[in-house]
Amino acid sequence: MEAKANGPSVNAGRVMDGPTNPMVTPLLTDLYQFTMAYAYWKAGKHNDRAVFDLYFRKNPFGGEFTVFAGLEECIKLIANFKLTEEEISFICETLPGSCEEGFVKYLRNIDCSDVEVYAISEGTVVFPKVPLLRVEGPVAVVQLLETPVLNLVNFASLVATNAARHRLVAGKSKMLLEFGLRRAQGPDGAISASKYCYVGGFDATSYSDNAYGSSLFFTNVDSLSKLMFVLLVSVLCCVLASNVAAGRLFGIPLRGTHSHAFVSSFMSPDEILERSLHRSDGSSTCEDFVSLVQSWLSKIQWAKALGNTVGETNQSELAAFTSYALAFPNNFLALVDTYDVMRSGVPNFCAVALALNDLGYKSVGIRLDSGDLAYLSGEARKIFQIIEKEFGLLGFGKTSITASNDLNEETLDALNKQGHEVDCYGIGTYLVTCYAQAALGCVFKLVEINNQPRIKLSEDVSKVSIPCKKRCYRLYGREGYSLVDIMTGENEPCPKVGERILCRHPFNESKRAYVVPQRVEELLKCYWPGKSGKVREELPALKDIRDHCIKQLEQMRPDHMRRLNPTPYKVSVSAKLYDFIHFLWLNEAPVGELQ
Repeated sequence: MEAKANGPSVNAGRVMDGPTNPMVTPLLTDLYQFTMAYAYWKAGKHNDRAVFDLYFRKNPFGGEFTVFAGLEECIKLIANFKLTEEEISFICETLPGSCEEGFVKYLRNIDCSDVEVYAISEGTVVFPKVPLLRVEGPVAVVQLLETPVLNLVNFASLVATNAARHRLVAGKSKMLLEFGLRRAQGPDGAISASKYCYVGGFDATSYSDNAYGSSLFFTNVDSLSKLMFVLLVSVLCCVLASNVAAGRLFGIPLRGTHSHAFVSSFMSPDEILERSLHRSDGSSTCEDFVSLVQSWLSKIQWAKALGNTVGETNQSELAAFTSYALAFPNNFLALVDTYDVMRSGVPNFCAVALALNDLGYKSVGIRLDSGDLAYLSGEARKIFQIIEKEFGLLGFGKTSITASNDLNEETLDALNKQGHEVDCYGIGTYLVTCYAQAALGCVFKLVEINNQPRIKLSEDVSKVSIPCKKRCYRLYGREGYSLVDIMTGENEPCPKVGERILCRHPFNESKRAYVVPQRVEELLKCYWPGKSGKVREELPALKDIRDHCIKQLEQMRPDHMRRLNPTPYKVSVSAKLYDFIHFLWLNEAPVGELQ
């Protein structure tokens, strides 16, 4: 399945699709955004040119990095930002007091044609205080964008970061499957989680192979409204224990197998009515695949190399595995812990896998969903290796082992320390619900209006905003790792390769350092030019965003990315911007008087 492009090219002349979730409209906002819009309009300030920064103050999960996500959905919202007559009527009924006809006319004409959006590329590793988005435009319009944009960025960035952390712990070689649909916070939480877990480095979203039976339906839903499509496929996905909807919407790879219910639904091999199976090349047909499986189970039970460790296995489980293999001979992956992993599940899987091998098929592997995963994966691997040697089946010893069962970062770390033979992890609840931290906490702050810099002060220094329209750069060192992010005033010269620049902590005067960058990357790019005439950055395909994220993680120093006690990454301002921040701070702070 190919990843999909996330928007038309600059000169395509087409209207950009709206947000994935049809509930993302101009009404997805706080009431005070509309009360402020009315007050701005009443005061004649609604067209004042404002600049807002969207940023966060602290990295999540006790770490020192965050992955930025959600930009595509923000741009889709902005491209389609328009109030309907019904929405305008509801707003006027909701606002306290009377709503003048002039304001109603103003609401009818609101769009984002005079808004400019500059953003860091989606999938980039980002840090506190650095603007993820800079939104410029008429103050009333930009205020109306505040809440939906925060909503679209906060969870997306949080779950992408959570996925990236799991990827770093698991390592590059392991496959990661997102298993979270049934535990996610509603259908949209599930769809968003699947999308942004993929951005953060997961390989696929998991589904039940029974979903193939519904594939014809999914190819014929274009005539339905987007709302009905999303709701309907989400309901079907819940029934199928899958996230086919995310695969359909975003082109995310789908993987999966069966559940315990499928295994326990069988009572004996006699229930299997259609027993024939064509060879993989179609050259002949095995008329009784069930008997072939039984003969292989007998060989395994009598194999001297296994030391008679394989006794009588559960026949209903064997029937389920056999039936599943008959349905999906090219994708046979068995859940082996319904009754007993080592005494039944693994031997039964091997019998079916060897029978499939006789007909030219290669089994995928097993899934462990309970028990001591380190021990069981190791024991299963030993049996696979013995069978490879005993029966001369090249490669069988490397049969894939997938582990699930409420896994999280700590579990993966513990498995690494214990030693294990797991090739693939299925991670659900702790991943998609971001169990370790509920929210990222992005904020949207005014930094300039009518070309006048503005600052928000607080007794908590971490909440003091950095004023004015800024440019943001990432400076890289000799080893290729990024050293520091630096913000400068809009009109300051760009840092140059090989030239020393003073980087200052925004608020702590003693924290400063000279940096001689070997590479300089400007972070903010124009993704929505409005009427400015500037060239608009393309919105890349989802797979390209994922690849960018993985590359970004590799460009960070390992000590910034480690799970425990990571080194804080330096975020700085130029000397000129530092002086201006503190000048404005002193100007805006009231002067007390002692009696």
